[in-house]
Amino acid sequence: MRGTSARDALDGAITAIAAAGCETPRLDAELLLADVLGVSRERLIVDRDLVVEGLAVRAFQNAVRRRSVEREPVAYIVGHRGFRRLDLAVDPRVLIPRPETELLVEVALSLPRGVHVLDVGTGSGAVALALKDERPDLLLAGSDISEDALALARANGERLGVEVEWLRADLLSGVPDEFDAILSNPPYVAESARSSLAPEILRHEPPQALFSGPDGLVAIRALLAQVATRGRAATVALEVGAGQAPAVGELMRVAGFPAVRAERDLAGIERVVVGER
Repeated sequence: MRGTSARDALDGAITAIAAAGCETPRLDAELLLADVLGVSRERLIVDRDLVVEGLAVRAFQNAVRRRSVEREPVAYIVGHRGFRRLDLAVDPRVLIPRPETELLVEVALSLPRGVHVLDVGTGSGAVALALKDERPDLLLAGSDISEDALALARANGERLGVEVEWLRADLLSGVPDEFDAILSNPPYVAESARSSLAPEILRHEPPQALFSGPDGLVAIRALLAQVATRGRAATVALEVGAGQAPAVGELMRVAGFPAVRAERDLAGIERVVVGER
């Protein structure tokens, strides 16, 4: 396999990825090549002598094929994704952490010192681990119905040296009433929106972490019905889909949280609904 310059390799990859309809072909190609070569994206740009050769040629071709033909997300191909200050391992067992979910962590940073916090549906452990990393005084637990997801979250915690308790549970079923705050990025995509999702999401991310009934609120209703019976929880914060905040806010009030507010993400969408009592 003959080598080629990194610039030429990037140009070819960008063309293939763009032709497939991916939204960020240059970024995708740079991330994939940097991962294959074990260098930073910055070095790809500044090092004119960088060459793709040997086994890296085939590895990069395979990565570009997975991205362009199979529309596999870059995070799954390279095996990790940045979230807040952490670099998390991710794979198809869990949703890829999104930038908008960082707002859930930001909201929780203002919690009182030393309180006990549960991240429901923790997936890769992103919210629980990031919050514990930035607020080590808090007691953090993460729960998930998927043992596969918990295995990945646990591995992330061990690798990062961040101490979080992991619980297997279907929402709050079987979880003791010992948490002062409950956070969650639950499934909230309506089944009717399935056909509108990008191939990266629809083909590769776990559907049980995405879809939640006809209006996308089935899991949220069930969770808040359980939270209503928990006397200790003083704060609940949920990530929601565009346009869902008013309905979720009303569900929180019914669950016994009279003070409700919605926090907007960088796109101006009411993304996190917070209830307090």
